[in-house]
Amino acid sequence: MAHLRDVTFDCRHPASLARFWAEALEGYAVAPYDEAELERLRDLGVEDPEDDPTVLVVGPVGAPRIFFQRVPEAKVVKNRVHLDLVADDADAEADRLEALGATRQEAQPDDRFIVLGDPEGNELCLMRAVS
Repeated sequence: MAHLRDVTFDCRHPASLARFWAEALEGYAVAPYDEAELERLRDLGVEDPEDDPTVLVVGPVGAPRIFFQRVPEAKVVKNRVHLDLVADDADAEADRLEALGATRQEAQPDDRFIVLGDPEGNELCLMRAVS
C-alpha cells in the first residue's frame, strides 16, 4: 500500500514559494542546504540557492513534505487540487497569510472558509476551526 510522501507544487520561483509555505504552516521549514546539496546545485550551474529549481519544505515527523519545482509555464487556470488549512481565528490567520504574500480570492457563499491564493496564485482554503 502506498503512503503520501510529498505534495508537489509546479511554480515559477521555487525558493520564494517554499519560504511562503514554510511560514504559512506551523512546524514547517525550508530544508537546510548542506555542502552536498550546494555541490549538487553547483553541478547544475546554480551558484545561489535562491535560484534552486527544486526546493523542499519539511514538517513535523510523519507529516508530508512539500516540494516546489520550477516549470516554464505560468499558472493559468484554477487548481484541480488545493490545500485546506485550519485556524482557530481564521480572519487573523488570513491577515497573516496576506502579509506573507497571499491574496484573498472571491467571496464565499457561507462563512466556513476563506479562499486565498499563494504568491503564485495557487488556491488554498482557510477553514474556520469548529469548536
